[in-house]
Order: sequence, then C-alpha cells, then structure tokens
Amino acid sequence: MSREYRLQSFRPPIDLKIDYAKELNPQQLAAVTSAPGPALVIAGAGSGKTRTLTYRVAFLLEQGIPADRILLLTFTNKAAAEMMRRVSDLLGGDLANLWGGTFHSIGNRILRRHADRLGYRHDFTILDREDAKDLVQACVDDAQIDVATTRFPKADLLLEVFSLAANTQKTLGDLVNEQFSHFAELTETLAGLWRRYGERKRTSNLMDFDDLLVFWLKLLQDNPDLAELYQRRFQFILVDEYQDTNRLQSDLIDLLAARHHQLMVVGDDSQSIYSWRGAHFKNILDFPTRYPGAVIYRIETNYRSTPEILEVANAVIAANVHQFPKHLTASRKSGTKPVLVSCGSGGEQAQFIAQRVLELRDEGTNLNEMAVLYRSHFHALELQLELTRHNIPFSITSGIRFFEQAHIKDVLAHLKLVYNPLDELSFKRAIRLLPGIGGKTADKLWRGFQDQVSQNAPAEEQRHSLARGLQTCAASVPKKSAVAWAQFAATMAQLEERPVRGDSRRMIELLLEAIYQEYLEETYANYANRLEEVHQLAEFSTQFEEAEKFLSELALLTHIDAEGDRSNDDETDRLRLSTIHQAKGLEFAVVFVIMLCDGLFPSARSIDNPANIEEERRLFYVAVTRAKTELYLSYPMLRTTAGQMDVMQRPSRFLHEIPSERIEEWKLRSW
Repeated sequence: MSREYRLQSFRPPIDLKIDYAKELNPQQLAAVTSAPGPALVIAGAGSGKTRTLTYRVAFLLEQGIPADRILLLTFTNKAAAEMMRRVSDLLGGDLANLWGGTFHSIGNRILRRHADRLGYRHDFTILDREDAKDLVQACVDDAQIDVATTRFPKADLLLEVFSLAANTQKTLGDLVNEQFSHFAELTETLAGLWRRYGERKRTSNLMDFDDLLVFWLKLLQDNPDLAELYQRRFQFILVDEYQDTNRLQSDLIDLLAARHHQLMVVGDDSQSIYSWRGAHFKNILDFPTRYPGAVIYRIETNYRSTPEILEVANAVIAANVHQFPKHLTASRKSGTKPVLVSCGSGGEQAQFIAQRVLELRDEGTNLNEMAVLYRSHFHALELQLELTRHNIPFSITSGIRFFEQAHIKDVLAHLKLVYNPLDELSFKRAIRLLPGIGGKTADKLWRGFQDQVSQNAPAEEQRHSLARGLQTCAASVPKKSAVAWAQFAATMAQLEERPVRGDSRRMIELLLEAIYQEYLEETYANYANRLEEVHQLAEFSTQFEEAEKFLSELALLTHIDAEGDRSNDDETDRLRLSTIHQAKGLEFAVVFVIMLCDGLFPSARSIDNPANIEEERRLFYVAVTRAKTELYLSYPMLRTTAGQMDVMQRPSRFLHEIPSERIEEWKLRSW
C-alpha cells in the first residue's frame, strides 16, 4: 500500500514593504490580496479601480512573482505607464521586465518576434489610418470598380467595415446585414476587396492596427508551441476596463490564461457603453460562466460623489436586469440634492444653463470644474449659440463644435451657394463631394462657372444664375462624374426656386433626399448619427424667418466665437461640453445632463430593443456618476419638429425611475 506525501516548498517569511491594510479599504484589500485563480473585480464608479490594480501588481511582486511573469493589459499606454510608475514608486524598483501596455502594443511586441510564422518579415511596417485608407483605395482601383456609377462605400468607410468585422469576430456578410444593410447587394464585392487588401498588405510587409490583434490570435491558434510558451510565461494576467473588451480581445485573453487560470479582470458592467464600436457586454457578464470557480469582488465605496448623487445613481441603474448588482456608498459628507429642471423649450434650457453657470462661477466654482453632458452632439446645438451670446468660454471634448462638423458644413455650403453663387469656397466644397472631382478639377470648374455668373445682372436673373452656370459647366465635367453632376445641378435648381428657396428646413430636407443622404451612407460608418444631426439642423433653422437670416446669424455667431477663441488663447477656465461617451473616466464638481426626453435620451433607435435600452440606462448612469458635488438634470417640454410643429416631449423614462424624494424639482419662471 502506498500513499502520496506532498512536499511543501520552503519560503522564508515575506517582509512586505507596503502596509496594504492601511493603504486600502476592506473591499480593495480583499481583491488586492486574493489567492491565485480567476477573479472578477467589479469596481464601481469612483471606487479606486486604478489604485486596486496598482496595488495588486505590487502585491504579486512582493510575493516573489518575477516581473516578467506578469502581463498587464490596458486600453491606453498612458494608463499602463501610470500604473507601473506608481508600483515603482511604492516598491522603489525597476519594472522594465513587466509586460504592460495596450492590447495592440503587446501584440506588436510579440509579432515582432514571430512574424516569420505568419509569412511576414520582422521589420513589418504598421499602417496609420491615412496610409491604410490609401491602400484600400488602391485595391478599389485595382478591382476596376466603377464607383462613379455604382453606389459604393468610400475607402474610409470600407476600413471601418473591415475593422468592425475583425474585432467583433463576425463574418463580413453578417456585419453588413446587421449594420450596413444598404450595401447588402455588394457583400461579395466587399469580401473580395477585403481579401485583396490583406494580400496587398502581406506582399508589402504591412500590417494595419487591427492586424496586431488578428495576427496575434492567429499566431497562437496556429502554433501550439508558441501558445504554450506565452501561456507558461504569463503566470498572472491583469486586464483593465474589461467591460470595454471586444470578442477578439476576450479570445486572446482566454487563450493566454488557459494554462494557469490566474486571471484578474477589473471593470464595471454598469459602465459598458461602447457596443457601437465593437465592445462585447457579455465578456464581463459571462465571465463567471467561462471561468467556473471565479471569485467576484465588489468595490463599492465611492470617493468622488456626495451621498445624494450616489442615491440617484443607484436608483438609475437598479432597473437593469442584466448586471452584477451593486450599491455605491459615499465616503464624502452629505451635500445638496440633485435638481430636476423642466424647461419650456430647448432655447429655455440653454438659457437656464447659461444663467446657472454664471451664478456658480460667481459663487466660486471655476468654469473648468463644470460640464454639460448629452447623449448626442446635436443636443447641445441651442446651448452652443446661447453660451456664445453670453460670452461664456467653452470647449467641446470632441474638439469640433456643432457647426464646424464636416457634414454640417457640407449642407450649409449648398445653402450658401443658393444665395451667393459667387461664393468660391462653398462652390468647391459642394462639388468636391461628387465622385471623380478633386482639387484641380474643382479649380477648373470654378473658373468656367464664374464666367457664367454675372455680378451685375438684374436680381431676378441672378436668382437663376446658379442653375445656368451649373448647366453650362456640364460639358467640362469628367465623364465619370457626369451622372452625379446632373443630379447635383438639378437639385440646386430646385433649391433656387420658390417656395423652397427661403425655407431653410425644406431646402435641407430636399438636399438630403436628393443627394446628401446617399453621400452620408457611402462615406461614414456612423451615418445614422450624422443624418440625425442634419435633420436637427433643419428643425433648428425654423426659428429664423428666412434662410438668409439663418445663415447670417450662424456666420455672425461663428465670427464672434472665433474672436473669443483668439482673445482667450491662454484662458484655461472653460465650461466643458461633451457627449457622455467622451466624458467617461472624467469627473467634475458640477454636471448638467440635458435633453432627457424619450426619443432623445434614450435615443429613438434604442427604444424597441431591451438590450439597447439597458445600454442607454448605463450611459445615463455614467453621466450621473461624473458629478462630484452638484447635479442638474433637465429636459424641454416642447421641441420643434419637421413641419415646424411644436410637439410635447415625454420626460425620459429614466427620470421616472428616480424616487421623487431623492431629487429636488425646479420650476422656471420668466421675469
């Protein structure tokens, strides 16, 4: 009879440099000092997620784990560098051997070592976005696709489609049917282009950004020896912002962790808001299923917001069915209740925010400690104009103000051209949207067009000079642009004629229907959002009696705004305007969340889909949890819609989920 006698490896007592119990709260401490094995750390908003990850790395190192056996995956190199700097400060050591960085940077590092296994040389070049677009366009040209007469996606959009298919691990056909159904009949052609693009990259020893992940996964799947090498090497794997990972990234993580299962992922399912760019919510939700025996740690002490704001946040997210239940508690002292403001219109909402911002500034809160957050860029349309009128400096997280966006400027260029056929910039902008017309051709056509437009003609003749000039230029238009030019000329002729001329809403809607909606669909992956913004521009214009007044007012406001920017070059105190998506990870003393109407927030496209509604609710939760001290929620009761009708708005369903005792209602009164 025999039995097994297991030898325990000798380990001298560990002299820890860090007093973890002193530095961390009990929830953080439990996660940081957890035993080996799969772990899911649900780190609520403002709960010290980065601190937890940093101390976890330090704890592993103090336990004797070699730095090169740890892999830290983040979404920005800045985040990885900051965590490793903090660990270095805590332990006073060099972490050069620790593998830390973004998925793409780690992928690049591994592929540089083993590129030959994929038929690449080790000195491959990584394409930037512009070079990748040029290569895709070269593939379109090689395939001899007649993009002038065929409704065909632009190179930028093709790149977006290829990228989404790669990152979501979907077939091109499935992706096109789900998100780009207007190109469904081109699926085989698109698939052929994708293959051609891949072949051109391989022949030229090139990889694009997505290849760094696609080929990293392929390398490990096709080469068991390399898979085992890196599985053995990375004894402990830590992943930041796990709720934002896509299918490709989660497949990589699962493959790397397959041997040791010593994987700690940190994130917040309640802040999963990026499905539109490929993030897969089920990665975090299904983690305990994929890793049986995984321990779930909840970190729920919030160091950012007052108890009153957190009570609203807890109420907001409670209605979601698919989540890890959590209850944020505040470490800060009590403050004021969040405020709900019902406004008569979008304009009145803008007036309220401008006035309240000035009051708060006078009370001692700097502008850069305040933010206005919204679901979609067009929600801040009236506000941008109101802030400009009040000379309140503001910045936009995207860096582009509503009227400076390409699609808005495109539409306005067509309207400007109707009223001033001698506007060279508007003429060239409009015609360069047509296939086959670049800078040189636009210059040539402008010279011919200009000769046909008389500055001294009677007013009635000037009104039709645009149509005449465009018709005359038709003979000089390249053959591949002839059909598009004819449609453009016919559309501009319609815009010139009464009763369309003068009615800015009708002019914009006609332009969309005739030519511009198709251009959006062929050019942008987020064409639906851009289309919605153009419709909102049309509705906004109805507050002006004439289209000329609308264009003049925009020009004056833009000029004032530009002067303000020049005079405040060194001014850092600016109110922040941002979509909620772009504000994730930020915090402000005062937050205004605007346009909280059903159909706006949640968006109209999400209302009939329970999964989409839950993501919209998570988006609202993210907005609320950006506020540290004061929170204002507002909505207009009336909005002008197509047809120039004032329509009653329903307050967002999310507002009804907040108990009335948790919020203070303000009624606006005009003096």
